[in-house]
Amino acid sequence: MSRENARHAGQSDPNKLDSLVQDVVDVAKKAKKHRQNLQRDNFYGNKLAALRIEATNTFQRLTSRSAGDTSALAEMIEEVFSATTDRSRRLEVARELSFSLKTTWRGPKATSDAASDESLFPLSILESTKRTYLVSIGRQMNNCYFAGWYDACAVMMRRLVEIAIIEAYEGQNMSGKIKNKDGDYFQLSKLVSFALSETNWNLSRNAKNNLPILRNIGHWSAHGRYYNAKKEDIDKTQPGCRIVIEEFLHHAGLLKK
Repeated sequence: MSRENARHAGQSDPNKLDSLVQDVVDVAKKAKKHRQNLQRDNFYGNKLAALRIEATNTFQRLTSRSAGDTSALAEMIEEVFSATTDRSRRLEVARELSFSLKTTWRGPKATSDAASDESLFPLSILESTKRTYLVSIGRQMNNCYFAGWYDACAVMMRRLVEIAIIEAYEGQNMSGKIKNKDGDYFQLSKLVSFALSETNWNLSRNAKNNLPILRNIGHWSAHGRYYNAKKEDIDKTQPGCRIVIEEFLHHAGLLKK
């Protein structure tokens, strides 16, 4: 590992890109001091080229946000790391780029670390259902947990439980049981009540015990005026969440036995 790579080792991609921005500003400053042209084949020109490659690779690993945010970031990177950008303009855009990396691009969506995807619930289970919306909800739940946003995590967990129950009823052609007179699905509290009393499947004791717990923490996080979920609250639900989700997805016919 080179000294440069070692210096950036362990950094998240947004932080690494921000460090590279500071490096390129420093290189441009030193090149001017030593009267070296960054467009030429010299130490500073080659250093800039290497930094540009590293910045491009780091940018490509970032998880995309909106098309506008991604496009704006790409344009700023191009200008900051270009050999033809004048010093004052480079400094101006570098400051804007650094600000964007520390605000808009800060958080779980901007990390390529796979640990955030598997921090609470194994996505491989959801991926095997071939339902991309289930994977998306699971990933958001995991990323919220990884980032320490525990109320948001509980709300996404609540949504995952709700959808898993609906999938089970739809998979067994019983969706009419959990719809109101207008054809809309009931809210989670009623879904849980129906699921617990359903005679067409046998929920395990663990699933029956954990369903109300998952319902409650989701409700508290979504609607509790003074309630704020803590890490230990979510950690207690982790085994039960997996049991409940897997059972309903099996009843839905989305998981192989």
